[in-house]
Amino acid sequence: MNQDDSKPGANFIRNLIDADQQAGKHGGRVTTRFPPEPNGYLHIGHVKSICLNFGIAKQYNGQCNLRFDDTNPAKESEEYVNAIKDDVSWLGFEWSGLHHASDYFDQLYDFAVDLIKQGKAYVDSSSAEEMRSMRGTLTEPGIESPYRNRTIEQNLELFASMKAGEFDDGEHILRAKIDMTSGNINMRDPALYRIRKISHVRTGDKWNIYPMYDFTHCLSDAIEGITHSLCTLEFADHRPLYDWVIDQLDTPCHPQQIEFARLQLEYTMLSKRRLIQLVNDKLVDGWDDPRMPTVLGLRRRGYTPESLKDFCERIGITKNDSVIEMAVLETCIRDDLNANAERRLAVLDPIKVVITSLPKEHSQTLSFQNHPQDESAGTRAYEFNREVYIEREDFAENPPPKYQRLVPGGEVRLRGCYIIKCTDVIKNDAGEIVELHCTHDPDTLGKKPEGRKVKGVVHWVSAKTSLTATIRLYDPLFSTSNPAAAESFESEVNVDSVTVMSNARIEPSLAQAAPETRFQFERTGYFVADRIDHSQQAPVFNRVVTLRDVWAKP
Repeated sequence: MNQDDSKPGANFIRNLIDADQQAGKHGGRVTTRFPPEPNGYLHIGHVKSICLNFGIAKQYNGQCNLRFDDTNPAKESEEYVNAIKDDVSWLGFEWSGLHHASDYFDQLYDFAVDLIKQGKAYVDSSSAEEMRSMRGTLTEPGIESPYRNRTIEQNLELFASMKAGEFDDGEHILRAKIDMTSGNINMRDPALYRIRKISHVRTGDKWNIYPMYDFTHCLSDAIEGITHSLCTLEFADHRPLYDWVIDQLDTPCHPQQIEFARLQLEYTMLSKRRLIQLVNDKLVDGWDDPRMPTVLGLRRRGYTPESLKDFCERIGITKNDSVIEMAVLETCIRDDLNANAERRLAVLDPIKVVITSLPKEHSQTLSFQNHPQDESAGTRAYEFNREVYIEREDFAENPPPKYQRLVPGGEVRLRGCYIIKCTDVIKNDAGEIVELHCTHDPDTLGKKPEGRKVKGVVHWVSAKTSLTATIRLYDPLFSTSNPAAAESFESEVNVDSVTVMSNARIEPSLAQAAPETRFQFERTGYFVADRIDHSQQAPVFNRVVTLRDVWAKP
């Protein structure tokens, strides 16, 4: 292992930056940017890019800008801009500069005019279908447009008329003049500007033409003094165009584009187009549905910024595409909450237990630790009464082999309390179990019984003081590990991906919890008070993750 690779978080990008610094490139500066298009909500794939760009800037005492690539006003909105800013801030990052590609529209137009004057750009009047037919294929060269040899004066005049709104959408387009025989299709006279007579959220009706992404992005990087432009592998074939545009023009610097593998996660869809379809077709309950891979959805599910950053650190940065197992993501939040979430008692599917050996008015105060590994978390008082609730699955009238919970005539310990013995099973007219009668051993509070071994321990809540709550249990939204490969991804939506327990019983203190407060419900899992629906009058908790890895291979 070389010295670079021994660094925490070492990867090929950091190694390249180390080499640039040793060579004195960019004067030792490191400036990155996170450049989302504001046409949707951020998802976990964006979190990887956010952590990389902001993390690189922090490591090298540099700067990281947040820039909105807002060149397509038909799909962009201020709603998405605000949501993206909120997500980045929630993750714990602060941008050095806040920019929009639209800040540079005047400069970009001047750059385009410069290319025309150099004879390196021209106005093409071919139809979209004609341009497609002339573009060629991966094995056949393209054909030059009949408008490619217009004079500089003609191109300047037409481009000015495009800007003035004298033509309809699609009537003309400005293209770079590079090489229609290039083996890289992106270099075959790519489009630089198109006519779009549509109002822009920031510039209003000032512009009738808008620059294309490949023209805008590299020049925005150069204008902002970005040193290392980090993007995913699908842009590798665009790098020659990125460099070509900057090389033709007088820009403040020449950023270096570096590509890395994008995030791919099991049982998850990260296509923005398909996420929009999920929302529009009401297959989910909006962008913040806890089953969604959006930052909003993950936040509402109960994931923490620390767990998501830990996840990105664990999977690392590589040049090779790979699919990350869901277990990796869940391990990150489980580790975080195991260390930081206080413990509470909750019964999701309650059945009443009446301890007949106690008087009806019995009330006893017990003390529970808030966190077994953190004494500083303190303790809480909790009332024990004659009637309690336990989980329905913690009793079996006809138990399977090796069952170690409550059975007729059997004993279990109530968590932190007495050992009880089931003496009677009460059923309704339909034969359904509605109540259990038990006795307790008064000598077993905090002590083991003499002469017998009781293995089972079950959690409980007081029937007198517990409150009714709604508990939502979430499973993966898709039933297949690779929904993007499905012929119809909608058919792979897991219709059982959410279970609502509307009659759960919880400790009364849980109703006081602020939204987004996370707990371990003992023996059940990690839960979060819903950031939208939870209230003291109507408590709502979402399961973040189970206590154990459900993805473990047999």
